Amino acid sequence: MFGSIWGYFYTSFLRYWLKWFIRQVTGQCELQRICAGYKPGAPRTTKAEYSLKNSKSKLLRAAVDVEEDGLEKYLDLIMREKNVKTQRDPTFKVNLKLCLLQITGYRNLFTSVEELRKETFDSDKVQHEEMLLKLWDLLMPEVKLESRVTKQWGDIGFQGDDPKTDFRGMGMLGLTNLVFFSENYTEEARQVLSHANHPKLGYSYAIVGINLTEMAYSLLKSGALKPHFYNTVSGRPQLQHLHQLFCYLVYKFDKFWVEEEPESIMEFNRYREKFHDNIKIQLLDPAVALTMTDILCS
Repeated sequence: MFGSIWGYFYTSFLRYWLKWFIRQVTGQCELQRICAGYKPGAPRTTKAEYSLKNSKSKLLRAAVDVEEDGLEKYLDLIMREKNVKTQRDPTFKVNLKLCLLQITGYRNLFTSVEELRKETFDSDKVQHEEMLLKLWDLLMPEVKLESRVTKQWGDIGFQGDDPKTDFRGMGMLGLTNLVFFSENYTEEARQVLSHANHPKLGYSYAIVGINLTEMAYSLLKSGALKPHFYNTVSGRPQLQHLHQLFCYLVYKFDKFWVEEEPESIMEFNRYREKFHDNIKIQLLDPAVALTMTDILCS
């Protein structure tokens, strides 16, 4: 309870006077000090986001929701309100713009992801069917699919004869992630599939992929992925950046599963949560970057 009282006192009263005092001493507003004093990426953007959201200025609080086409105008308004002169601080506008692109981009990314998640797999849509068949061809290039509805789908980790029923939870987001991994990291995807089909340590590849899609989605929704995207995307993160994160999760989970050597697939939930906790701990590091490049180069 004391912590919550102190937090309220700090954000409502003490922080304002502390900012005022430091500005008198340095001649710079808090945003200027953040843009000049912190490295680009999560260290700077996270601080800027906190400063904007907790500002007493309505203009600054609204900055985290501005659209890209109105960004330049908004930056000028902020500089005018905070009395920042370009001649004295020529890098401020550029640095703050990058922070705002990352902050607003994260919000827009979640909107795009949510739309894809809510899009139901529809067998009557040619694009959906083509994506599903493409997944098979990428993972099983030497095996011909006997028919659209077949037990063969179990070979790549679906539960039934028709995979469409497995996409209910994550919609087209689940299928898009699986295809992206298989298309962009084909060798790695086939390697993971071979591990998934191991007689003792095996698991349902596609189902686990959909489960990890849910993990990526929940981390995005909670805001836990902000440091990762702020460090790895210089500007607005796009859907492809979430697909890239999914690739990282699938590849790392497979290595984790093999190294842990579970007794059976019945222990999946326990190991899944352990892996989830490991990822959340990594995301607490201000320098975090969960990328396939780092894995493949190590």
